[in-house]
Amino acid sequence: MKLPIYMDYHATTPVDPRVLEVMIPYLQGDFGNASSKSHAYGWRAEEAVEDSRAKVAALIGASAKELVFTSGATESNNLAIKGAAQFYKQKGRHLVTVATEHKAVLDSMHALERDGWSVTILPVGADGRLDPAVLKAALRPDTVLVSVMHANNETGVIQPIEAIGAITRAAGVLFHCDAVQSAGKIPFDVERASVDLASLSAHKMYGPKGVGALYVRRKPRVRLIAQMDGGGHERGFRSGTLNVPGIAAFGKACELAGQEREAEAARVLALRERLRRGLEAGLDLLSVNGSMEHRLPGNLNVSFAYVEGEAMMMAIKDVAVSSGSACTSASLEPSYVLRAMGITDDMAHSSIRFGLGRFTTAEEVDFVIGLVIAKVKKLRDMSPLYEMVKDGVDLSRIEWANPH
Repeated sequence: MKLPIYMDYHATTPVDPRVLEVMIPYLQGDFGNASSKSHAYGWRAEEAVEDSRAKVAALIGASAKELVFTSGATESNNLAIKGAAQFYKQKGRHLVTVATEHKAVLDSMHALERDGWSVTILPVGADGRLDPAVLKAALRPDTVLVSVMHANNETGVIQPIEAIGAITRAAGVLFHCDAVQSAGKIPFDVERASVDLASLSAHKMYGPKGVGALYVRRKPRVRLIAQMDGGGHERGFRSGTLNVPGIAAFGKACELAGQEREAEAARVLALRERLRRGLEAGLDLLSVNGSMEHRLPGNLNVSFAYVEGEAMMMAIKDVAVSSGSACTSASLEPSYVLRAMGITDDMAHSSIRFGLGRFTTAEEVDFVIGLVIAKVKKLRDMSPLYEMVKDGVDLSRIEWANPH
């Protein structure tokens, strides 16, 4: 067993050796530019791109012509939200999203807000889920786009996207779905969910970093304004020389995900439950954040009361985990996702996100259980608040002296 143990699969995943094998030839012998139409190097590169386009599309129930390759999920989210808002601004300038979305979605919305669009940000329940009735009530005659992620990157909570898709389709409003954490791990089908735009990323499903895709529906046709100008690559949606090795790898990663998803989900879920039960058996005052019923198989987001998250991270440095999401963990603010679920600041500060995946083993899970229990107990031994609670003191009734 190699230390530190990796349990941060929502931040990124290792490249599967079978994916790497497919990628290497396009870095060496078949290094052509997919836009070079006059020789065999270019033709082979283009063939690899189109083969992958079909594989990525197949994973989400789309046709190859509906897929645009990008540099990753952040670009896909920006292109979908800004591109659609700008194209349909004559129809209206109202956009709807959710408080627990990824920053790439929320910040794209805020950028449009500064340019004169009106944005409604919907709340979630204590379980982290959006009530479709709340979404339906938020729609207006000038609403052009709704953006709701499939699975949350911090809590693993799965949103009711089929119900949302039915509402947006009936209202004639475009539905964008950030499917970055869900695609390849749980079923995601653009037809079944009536999704018009969907963002994907290779490095969340055992492919390399720096390559992603945006699904753009053809029937009924969705139009976008390109966010990057150049040679008109990717049917004019996204100019720039295609990342052929990355795209070839992405296709293979999607193919493997399609073949192995069910068996892998069952295995990872069993390991996550082993972790959860182990922690619950050894510790009190521990709470799992977000719905247990509607949740990614590999996610466990836990708050350990009376333990400071940063101290906890230092104490368990033999395990690679995160507190909050990787994209915003540079800030010491408590997670905005947990806050939106009504979780108190001190409990949000004590939260750890465990992400299990394809290469996680039972041996690793057992090691992590033992380590976390020991470190939490040690940190709580140093906490006067924990001692008071164990002695039956109601902390909410204490009037703390003003230090000034």
